[in-house]
Amino acid sequence: MRLTILGGGGFRVPLVYRALLDDPGRAVSEVVLYDTDPRRVAVIAELLARLAQGHPAPVPVRVAESLDEALAGAGFVFSAIRVGGTAGRVRDERIPLSEGVLGQETVGAGGVLYGLRTIPVALRIAERVAALAPEAWVINFTNPAGMVTEAMSQVLGDRVIGICDSPVGLVRRAARAAGADPDRAGYDYVGLNHLGWLRSLTLDGTDLLPGLLADEDALGSFEEGRLFGGDWLRTLGALPNEYLHYYYFRRETLDSVRDTRETRGEFLDQQQGGFFERAAAAGGPDAVYALWERTRLEREETYMAHSREAGGGWQRDSHDLEGGGYDRVALALMHGILGGGGPRLILNVRNGTTVPQLAPDAIVETVCEVTAQGARPLPCAPLREDQLGLMLQVKAVERATVEAALFKDRTAALRALALHPLVDSPAVAARILQRAAGEG
Repeated sequence: MRLTILGGGGFRVPLVYRALLDDPGRAVSEVVLYDTDPRRVAVIAELLARLAQGHPAPVPVRVAESLDEALAGAGFVFSAIRVGGTAGRVRDERIPLSEGVLGQETVGAGGVLYGLRTIPVALRIAERVAALAPEAWVINFTNPAGMVTEAMSQVLGDRVIGICDSPVGLVRRAARAAGADPDRAGYDYVGLNHLGWLRSLTLDGTDLLPGLLADEDALGSFEEGRLFGGDWLRTLGALPNEYLHYYYFRRETLDSVRDTRETRGEFLDQQQGGFFERAAAAGGPDAVYALWERTRLEREETYMAHSREAGGGWQRDSHDLEGGGYDRVALALMHGILGGGGPRLILNVRNGTTVPQLAPDAIVETVCEVTAQGARPLPCAPLREDQLGLMLQVKAVERATVEAALFKDRTAALRALALHPLVDSPAVAARILQRAAGEG
């Protein structure tokens, strides 16, 4: 079976390939890379060749010259594109910050701007998949994952599934803190991408979450416990996705990033740009691999640094520096669809009746059972009013962003920006939109 990776020059593609090499139930017979930047994809192809050295059964890798060539005959398509590159992310962050509101890749005004730029390209990809590989499954890594998956589903239906490593990371960290084996724990998680809550954590029929929330030492042993603090977590009665820190502690997070000399996008623009420049002159695959590992570790160590600063500051745990996450979820999803036993995974899929207050075709992030027919969201306990209210408002923003991108509708774009909980004025939203259009 052929796996095509769109955005094949992406910095984290080697993580996926490494997971494929280590996969005992491997079903992939060929990996095809496609990227609009030939220099970057050549470096990544060299890295993958280095990873394959000495492996008894390496997966062949090929670089496609065009999107259509990459898609033809694919069984699975991983879509991990970044429209506008890291330079586009820098603009998405800096324009809102200049207006005194949060700039972030997937949250707030920055997420809306990124969605407006990305959705038209994602839709074109969906249309080409439908034409050239109608039986393929598309696994969407591209941010903002919820709204991009929602847009692509208008063409591909349930054959596009969005994934994110934040929920699985939360579940695993919480399980370890509660003294449970993460691979045996059950869980109830529901929300939108980068906006969800772990509301139960069970082992052998016992919910471990109340005990975890009551244990201050245990909460202080993992990322989300330190980020939100025990008092607030006990008030919520749930463990939020780390990105909810931007909503619950908006003032503190904004203060930590507003006057920063370097946004996350600027850091990655310089770091990754520097990596690809140095890799071209590194002097062989071993040197390129060593450079990539150093750069990857630095990237992981600095992830969500501003939120950690706003929460008191600490270093990330060694478990969180391994770099796995997306790759594990993607491979488990592939195995489930190919008949590997129906795993339960947290995925971005069509709502159906999971959250009755949302439209059936709205993309939600929740626990799903995976079979050969795809990913089916499982029933969940009713949402609390505060959870539901935030979901409804942000979903309205996501759907307005998709509408704006589809129809080039400025009114819908303004509505998306102005209604976001992290944008405090329609006048600010209008100025952000005007500046983004002027700098696009």
